[in-house]
Amino acid sequence: MMKFYVGLIAGVMAALSAHAADEPVVIGEVTMPAVQSSAAFQQVKKKLGKWEGKMTQGLTGAVINVSYEWRLTSGGTTITETLVEDGVEMLSTYTDDDGELVVKHYCALGTQPVFSVSSVSDAELVLALDESANDLHAEHESFVTSMKWTMQDDDNNSMLFTNTVMLDGELTQNSALLTRVE
Repeated sequence: MMKFYVGLIAGVMAALSAHAADEPVVIGEVTMPAVQSSAAFQQVKKKLGKWEGKMTQGLTGAVINVSYEWRLTSGGTTITETLVEDGVEMLSTYTDDDGELVVKHYCALGTQPVFSVSSVSDAELVLALDESANDLHAEHESFVTSMKWTMQDDDNNSMLFTNTVMLDGELTQNSALLTRVE
């Protein structure tokens, strides 16, 4: 029963955040121009809130604790994702540029890969490394190469996250099942 209430509260909070972003943004006495967001940005908005789960590392098979928090900022034009993997905090930003979602990940690997949308649907968002925006080399750098989120239920309270990482010249995949907690 408690899980039901957490899911209900999370859904209401996400709806309120999404609705607030649809209201005109006013700073002082100046109304900011309306900004149209992409389908991919709308897909990321489904994740607003806090999520927790366990990640299985493909390289070692280790299972670690993970948490994610997506927040709407900048008058509803940017989403920040704070992620914590096994106690290590990282940050990603999601924003539209000329109608296309651009994602930048500030990684614990010391790189900042930029991603573009590979595919988007009502239940899934797939990001791939944007080769034109990156100068990363597998021979001497480690970096995330792709990310994918798949919603697991109609209430948007459970999702599967997978990513691929070039780690010391070896491509590996991680996966995490996440549940909305707030």
